[in-house]
Amino acid sequence: MIQIAIFSDIHGNLPALKAVLEDIDARKIGYTYCLGDLVDFAPWGNEVIECIRSEKIPCIMGNHDERIAFDYPVIPLEKHDEKETACRIQAINHSKKIINEENKLYLSQLPYSMQFDFKVKTKNWRIQLVHGSLKSNEQYLYESEPDITFKQIFDETNADILIMGHTHISYIKPIANKWAMNTGSVGRSKEEIRDATYLLLQLLEDKIQAKIIRIPYDISAVTNAIKSSGIPDFYADFLRSP
Repeated sequence: MIQIAIFSDIHGNLPALKAVLEDIDARKIGYTYCLGDLVDFAPWGNEVIECIRSEKIPCIMGNHDERIAFDYPVIPLEKHDEKETACRIQAINHSKKIINEENKLYLSQLPYSMQFDFKVKTKNWRIQLVHGSLKSNEQYLYESEPDITFKQIFDETNADILIMGHTHISYIKPIANKWAMNTGSVGRSKEEIRDATYLLLQLLEDKIQAKIIRIPYDISAVTNAIKSSGIPDFYADFLRSP
């Protein structure tokens, strides 16, 4: 059996990342991958990047990483009201100021997607990693997405398993002997319980086993740090209440 941990969307939340990495280490999981969005919304953007780098965790580029790396403008999203739009702009501009040049360079060099094969005896498992989708790291693929959307990706990539982040909502969805999975979010979960989440994938010769692991962490420490930073209190309040 091969065990793989995949996580995403840390968003500057170092305490949540450390809690997840400690759990992965305790389970002695052999492989770990990150699906991006290391920065924005909590005050440890540099520290999160440096942690991923020092642990040598393969990572792909999230939409927030791309925006910080290349200083792209913040484009308002229709789903956000006026208050959240203003807070989002302020939080991202804060990251643009504090993320150092070395770490911006690292973000700029991350791949957009990643594919790999694992062989378990006679079976090859092909796994496709994306942040949002193959088309864009801004695209949201929720569990409610029609199966045909995922089937098109399977056809294009010849993958058995598609693993995503970006939505901050985890799921495991079987589709005609293949699987679409979302890891949820380490640092800014949008689920009812704001625990950090990651995906534990176990590959066997005849099947896969997948589970969303939920890890509690000190949310109060994070909310206090946000309130003491240049990041709007909106993001502290978000972590406190679903």
